[in-house]
Amino acid sequence: MRNWIRLLLAAWAMMVAGVAEAADYQARSGATALRIDALTDQILRIRIAQDGTFPEDASWAVAHETRANRVATTATRDGFSTASVRVAVDPATLAVKLYDKSGKTIVADDARPMAQDGRGFTLRKAMPAAEHYFGLGDKTGALDRRGGSFTGWNTDQFGFSSSTDPLYKTIPFFIGVGGAGGSYGVFLDNSFRSWFDFGRREENVLAFGAADGPVDYYLIAGPSTAEVVRRYTDLTGKAPLVPKWALGFQQSRYSYMTADEVKGIATRLRADRVPTDVIWLDIDYQDRNRPFTVNEKAFPDLKGLAQNLDATGVKLVAIVDLHVASAPRQGYAPYDSGVAGGHFLRNADGSTYVAPVWPGPSVFPDFTNATTRDWWGGLFKGFVDTGIAGFWNDMNEPAIFETPSKTMPLDVRHRIATDDFAPRDATHAEVHNIYGMENTRATYEGLKKLRPNDRAFVMTRATYAGGQKYAVTWTGDNNASWDHLKLSVQQLLNLGLSGFSYSAADVGGFTGGPSADLLTKWIQIGAFTPVFRAHAAKDTPRAEPWVDGPVHLALRRKAIEERYRLMPYLYALAEANARTGDPIMRPVFYDYPGALAAPCDQSMAFTLGAKLLVASNPKPESPQSYKVCLPAGGWYDYWNGARVDAATIDVTPRLDTLPVYVRAGSILPRQAVTQSTSETPAGPIELHVYPGADCAGELYADDGKTMAFVRGGFLRQQVRCSVGGGRVTIDFAQREGTYSPWWREMAVVVHGRTRAGRATLGGKAVEAAFAGGATTVTIPDQAQAARLEIR
Repeated sequence: MRNWIRLLLAAWAMMVAGVAEAADYQARSGATALRIDALTDQILRIRIAQDGTFPEDASWAVAHETRANRVATTATRDGFSTASVRVAVDPATLAVKLYDKSGKTIVADDARPMAQDGRGFTLRKAMPAAEHYFGLGDKTGALDRRGGSFTGWNTDQFGFSSSTDPLYKTIPFFIGVGGAGGSYGVFLDNSFRSWFDFGRREENVLAFGAADGPVDYYLIAGPSTAEVVRRYTDLTGKAPLVPKWALGFQQSRYSYMTADEVKGIATRLRADRVPTDVIWLDIDYQDRNRPFTVNEKAFPDLKGLAQNLDATGVKLVAIVDLHVASAPRQGYAPYDSGVAGGHFLRNADGSTYVAPVWPGPSVFPDFTNATTRDWWGGLFKGFVDTGIAGFWNDMNEPAIFETPSKTMPLDVRHRIATDDFAPRDATHAEVHNIYGMENTRATYEGLKKLRPNDRAFVMTRATYAGGQKYAVTWTGDNNASWDHLKLSVQQLLNLGLSGFSYSAADVGGFTGGPSADLLTKWIQIGAFTPVFRAHAAKDTPRAEPWVDGPVHLALRRKAIEERYRLMPYLYALAEANARTGDPIMRPVFYDYPGALAAPCDQSMAFTLGAKLLVASNPKPESPQSYKVCLPAGGWYDYWNGARVDAATIDVTPRLDTLPVYVRAGSILPRQAVTQSTSETPAGPIELHVYPGADCAGELYADDGKTMAFVRGGFLRQQVRCSVGGGRVTIDFAQREGTYSPWWREMAVVVHGRTRAGRATLGGKAVEAAFAGGATTVTIPDQAQAARLEIR
């Protein structure tokens, strides 16, 4: 009875405090008010008002309609329950515990759940001994965040080390894995400087907080890691499907200095038969480093260059930094129109903020103002008309030269006039971490307005939670070292878990210059990562694929070619990511939870989708053998198709080989090598069948560039296989969508065979060939339901 009285009194107190809208749970302890809402059966939003008055309900990461969603709940003695979880609250301390339906604890507050420090706050949760922690984007350190402490403050960190923190991004989201109640996620939706500590400061205490701003966070119940990631991207948004060319090999340098040099790079790549889809232009293509300009002496006909390269299947992506040269009375249109529209940030005294960056004295757009974003997006029209295919927003932490903080003063004024925020001025302390994301939002939305039927491609260095809706990203100015090769794998995996499935690390390292062996191994591993870009600084040795002679060129070409062979599989993973949020590149435990307890060092192992496992050397610089642990269920060697029976394999590192395995039960689509994704592959689509339990695969295709796929212009087909009665049966489901594919035949390759066997399609005999432990049957394209049997 006393607990019910407390709840009634708490509800009355909340009404007195002015909280008008109903909540699934409300309580008060002293001056502190707590509110919990169930957005879905698995997602809870928790807000705490230390003075009893809740701040504005607005978010840079979670859309209004998402925040407003509710599901049915049932009141309990100490909280409430949904169809999936139960919430309990201690009325004295407001400590929250989340349980699954069986009563297992998913996540629980510490006995001292919250502390206030001026305008800042700290939240503390229990940290079970068996729990591991992942996420926070591309922070340095080990893949597992346990034992680490991290700061969320977007910072330009040229040549960062493997222990540098903070870095370029703030993604205040992490996943707890391995607890009694399964995986869960925590997203702190606060744009101020934040911090996360996983038992480093206090043993067995998980703590996080911010220097200012709202106590507003989300708990996401799994129980699997995959469910947590999917629900997190339900909250913050899915990455849109990129144009197919964005999945090809991309060559870059800071900088290719002239149009002739760019043409020479493209010509050499084609002459050496290195498949390539993109060449990047860094800042030196511009006039005096000024955005939206071109150095016409070095690039006298940028449109002609773009057209010439496009004819060979190579796209141009150009950098456009956000700092606009402060150039009054010089005829520099971005500055003149920006001043006329009042689009630049202001000092505390109201004057325009000016600071040095690449163009010299520069001004900075006010991206939290929707009108400014619309102006910025329109500036891309000239480049889009020229034929530039994609854009690169760099330096958007924002980076400022000649200042110890590396960024602008915290009292610089921004105008917030967007989304469901009440219009107001805000300081840079509040806006800093979302500034880069709003920069890319302006670019992305501008490109979509200019070419609404084309897929926009934007790359960013700085971002915030939800930035995956607008841009792909990369890990910034890394080093040419074996240490950074390993770090890049761990960074990309945590980015994928943090919503950024499309991520890259500069292959070969940006600073320093890689050795021949390092560049070759990095290209081999990079070929299995989501965005595959080689990039190096201008003061480093050249790092194009051919620089170390024909032996290394052949190995690098082989790795790049394999990516293009896998393009049908990779592209299907990209499309699935747009629908589900599942990362393209994943830690092994994402699909195989038992891998967390495997007795192998898996710090360099990862999967591409669930079907391919890349078992890189955990000490990539070492020739010493290492062990690979394969999850239960059976695997095949990707390179020769042989069945691998052992659960643990001893691997001796070799420069010419990267161990890759295929999950038994996979149907993997592949194609002939092309020199770019714009080239039609020769011959049939290949369906490589690796018999095993729950054997299935999917074909997906569309035109690779327009938005026709959202209107039905796609092809999707499920394919299943089974083994029994001395035969392998492959069943094709009827296709969905209206897109007509490039292939006219299908080559079905069944691995793990000892003879060709007899094949029938729909009961009619077809020819089967045997080679290398596989039976191959080439049949006409199957758009309707059909059955192929091999006895």
